[in-house]
Amino acid sequence: MALDAMLKPDWLRVKAPQRERIGAVADLLVDLKLNTVCQEASCPNIGECFAGGTATFLIMGPGCTRACPYCDIDFDRSVRALDPSEPERLGEAVARMGLSHVVITSVNRDDLKDGGASQFVACMEEVRRRSAGTTIELLIPDLCGNWDALAAVMAGAPDVLNHNIETVPRLYRHVRPQGLYPRSLELLRRVHQDWPRTYTKSGLMVGLGETDSEVLEVMADLRAQAVDIVTIGQYLSPGAKHLAVQRFVTPDRFDHFRHEGERRLGFLQVVSSPLTRSSYHAGEVQRLMRTHPR
Repeated sequence: MALDAMLKPDWLRVKAPQRERIGAVADLLVDLKLNTVCQEASCPNIGECFAGGTATFLIMGPGCTRACPYCDIDFDRSVRALDPSEPERLGEAVARMGLSHVVITSVNRDDLKDGGASQFVACMEEVRRRSAGTTIELLIPDLCGNWDALAAVMAGAPDVLNHNIETVPRLYRHVRPQGLYPRSLELLRRVHQDWPRTYTKSGLMVGLGETDSEVLEVMADLRAQAVDIVTIGQYLSPGAKHLAVQRFVTPDRFDHFRHEGERRLGFLQVVSSPLTRSSYHAGEVQRLMRTHPR
């Protein structure tokens, strides 16, 4: 049974972001005509992140060629040319914000032969040209299993490669109908195998009807691909047209997932809390790079 939004527990309630706290980042994004996943996906942490001068840049959008029923990003199956000025504008934003770590993600672009790999590479090149010391994390789609496109992305040498598994295998057809669980695992396995200096990361949502044991099984599958970092957060429905929340996972369960992941399964880091999102406090990976150098 779906849960009414009015029943949202206290641990999931956040204050609405104040315009004066997020204004500088929001104005910069408007000025440079850039999209962020913070805005497009209605992230609950937008106030904290924008106030702290951080954002996760969403390239090749804002429309997505997949219509995942949990996601608030607009669906657009049309064939669209890439914007050649986007990498330069993104690089300028990173420099002006003084970011030490940047996360670059994208909508799915299944209309493109390489899934947008070339745009990821161009964005990395511009960030390094303007902010040589900034570490780069990419959060990429599955590229429809185009491993040549993956190789093109990895030739740009991101510091962290993130690809979200999103949910448990039993719910894939319902939650991620155009995705394939084995394909996502294969992508992560290939990154570790062929580019071992890059840290790998993945994430999933809970509250969609999965069980705790299924979450632990997914974590074990990710660790079997040598994934280094995993994020786990509560799914929150963006609206009536999206999948409904089936349960609110308690903070102690999130603590349990973290403990099992770090102590038993051996992840370098498990970020697990109700408000965790895949890019939340992503810059903390720099600490892992210092303590677990490659």
